[in-house]
Amino acid sequence: MKLNNVVLVFFILFSSVMLGQQIEKLIDEGDKFTDSFDNKSALDKYLQADKISSKNWDILWRISRSYVNIGTHMPENTGDQKDAQLAVFQKALSYADMSVTLGSDKSITYVRRAIANGRIALFKGVFTVGGVVNSVKSDCEKAIKLNNGGNYVQGLAHYVLARTNAKISEKWAPARAVLGLGWADNEIAIKEFKTAISLYPNFRMFYIDYARSLIKEDDYGAARDMLNKCISSPKQEEDDDSRLSEAKLLLNDIKNK
Repeated sequence: MKLNNVVLVFFILFSSVMLGQQIEKLIDEGDKFTDSFDNKSALDKYLQADKISSKNWDILWRISRSYVNIGTHMPENTGDQKDAQLAVFQKALSYADMSVTLGSDKSITYVRRAIANGRIALFKGVFTVGGVVNSVKSDCEKAIKLNNGGNYVQGLAHYVLARTNAKISEKWAPARAVLGLGWADNEIAIKEFKTAISLYPNFRMFYIDYARSLIKEDDYGAARDMLNKCISSPKQEEDDDSRLSEAKLLLNDIKNK
């Protein structure tokens, strides 16, 4: 009887180790596909991992990221295409919600939910969904307060908060206040962009959006510096080629200012 119990315990432990290794392998394969911008293959790997280990926050936020990446690059020329794109962003939000529930002490889960909500807000129009925008702000602040996940995660949290302030502050302040978005301020955006870059430098996305906020304040010298840094930074994201082109055009536009 004792021998049977030992064998059973050994079998359970062995099975657990094997499943853990299989999950790690799938996550690693998915991450490699993400790094090469093959988002559909990445999603497939993460969904396979989710079938083996459901209710795993570390898998769920990755699924959310993949859906955001896929949705961002979907066609949006017709009504049906737009509906399909929104449905993908809503899937991203659903998985991000689950990751927050299961990983409520992890900054990355809040960052990914902020990004999913941000995509939905941009799709619908940020000034028509004030509650969604406020959720983006709240999740970024929560991620920053938790202060874990490493410099990239924290830099991304500050960046999303900065970009949200920059976008919302474009609207006339009294009109924003009526919508519950009176907190937005381009000066706050500048501060948050600066923090994001200090945490995670050489990221084109951070530099070009920081430059746009500096231009709003007529700080052309600093904007030129940021655009030059954007141009000299390595490609890290799927849209970095277009950001490089935009930075060059913008730099040319303000070269004499």
